Amino acid sequence: MKNFSSNTRIAIQAAIEAGRTILEIYHSENFNVEMKGDDSPLTRADVAAHHIIKDILEGTNIPLLSEEGKSIHFDTRKDWKQLWIVDPIDGTKEFIKRNGEFTVNIALIEHQIPVIGVIFTPVLGELYISEKGVGAFKIKVDIENFDLESSLEAAQVLPLEREDKRFTVVASRSHMSPETEAYVQEMRELHGEVNLISKGSSLKLCMVAEGKADCYPRFAPTMEWDTAAGQAICMYAGFEVIDWETKAQMIYNRPELLNNWFLVK
Repeated sequence: MKNFSSNTRIAIQAAIEAGRTILEIYHSENFNVEMKGDDSPLTRADVAAHHIIKDILEGTNIPLLSEEGKSIHFDTRKDWKQLWIVDPIDGTKEFIKRNGEFTVNIALIEHQIPVIGVIFTPVLGELYISEKGVGAFKIKVDIENFDLESSLEAAQVLPLEREDKRFTVVASRSHMSPETEAYVQEMRELHGEVNLISKGSSLKLCMVAEGKADCYPRFAPTMEWDTAAGQAICMYAGFEVIDWETKAQMIYNRPELLNNWFLVK
């Protein structure tokens, strides 16, 4: 477990530090909710986490694309061979609902492909990490007494064995579309009984990587920062994130940051 690069270790540090601040605000009841131009919510936790992650990742000298950062035109981004793609809080609606199903997402992209993924769930205390050539792992985190080296030693290799062998589909808690419902029905016709689970944020990708779900159809809008870290974790756990239009692996740092529909399996 000593094979992780310095970039992965820095990304883990950034996710944990952001998670600490997010939890403080989560338990304070003072969210300062605002609505952004696209009618999605923004809290002071999103902003605080963005600045913590940005400050820590700046030490890598790799450019950063974050949901809460300024929009960076493709004319600037097109020459980047590497970049961090970050969502300081993925699932802000779940944060506001206080159901715990939100995550910190950090991914490193090289030549449009995710090579490092870190996802931290502050309330659940679960950390998912992956790196190309190393693999994908899950760690149970005590955020108050977090020690990186001992945590990496205790990491579980993904996917894990699961007891419930029923075909399981995981879908969005907030964005269940008619097309997704049609896909679930198609799976019922193929597999008989289907176990359907609803989850918020990038936890859906983590559930496939962990082996708790067989697939995650996403036939509704997402952005690159919603999926980059989760794709890295799925890829290095042996799963695919397929662009529904191109039928190829989803790629990043595109001119248009809005993802096509996709299927994780």
